Amino acid sequence: MFYSQLEFLTDSEQRQLKLLREFIKDINHACVAFSGGVDSSLVATIAQEQLGSKAFAVTGVSPSLAPYLLKQARLQADWIGIHHEECQTNEINEPNYFKNPQNRCFACKQELHKHLNQIAKKFHNSQVLDGVNHDDLHDFRPGIKASNQAGVISPLAELKINKKSIRSISKSLGLPWWDKPAQPCLASRIPFGEEISATRLAQIALAEEWIINQGFSKVRVRSQGLSARIELPANEIDNFLKVVQRKKLIKYFLYLGFHSISLDLEGFVSGKLIRDIKST
Repeated sequence: MFYSQLEFLTDSEQRQLKLLREFIKDINHACVAFSGGVDSSLVATIAQEQLGSKAFAVTGVSPSLAPYLLKQARLQADWIGIHHEECQTNEINEPNYFKNPQNRCFACKQELHKHLNQIAKKFHNSQVLDGVNHDDLHDFRPGIKASNQAGVISPLAELKINKKSIRSISKSLGLPWWDKPAQPCLASRIPFGEEISATRLAQIALAEEWIINQGFSKVRVRSQGLSARIELPANEIDNFLKVVQRKKLIKYFLYLGFHSISLDLEGFVSGKLIRDIKST
């Protein structure tokens, strides 16, 4: 299936889409590291378009991935029409992950790509592709080093395609999730140095899903000790306070195991827990 453009793209974005298609077309067989996010979904879409049955997608499944996001990844892969597999990853058992050092993401990606490379080898020695984009190269992302060491190729980053262009291209191709909020690993909600457990990750996943179900799709529940701090876009805070029944929220969060609940008045800031690192 060749995706026709349904909406306008700038000349620059037109070139980027053309280059992305050519880049992936030149790969013999592709295994896409597929989270269901906007970035990896675009790579999977173009891989399916250009390579057909010579491309497939794999999602790593662990407590780090919220169950509702796994369901979305399955639905998106089905919509794209790409063969989709799942593999269990065990980063939660790795001290370099669960002890939550600043380079935690390195251990996580190292574990993921260990499994992906094994799967890719069985499928015609496929080249593993991921959804790392050009913006990511300028952010604090220790996992990129692990991916590079594993021989993973990042088409979006190599072609200098940033998040804004990814969303524009996805929208122009009619991908329904073009405006899907970014959803980094659940462990990113826990401050460095505080140990990560499957229980804490499940608490966060359920807390965020509850808020999403109230109509607020962009949310982070930061877990610090036994407290939950809710982050929403600043322009949605007033509406959140009007719409959400405070007593129900408190009752549910306490049921999940949190001892205190607060709303961050600054509002949503991506990567808030790593601001000190990024400023040094």
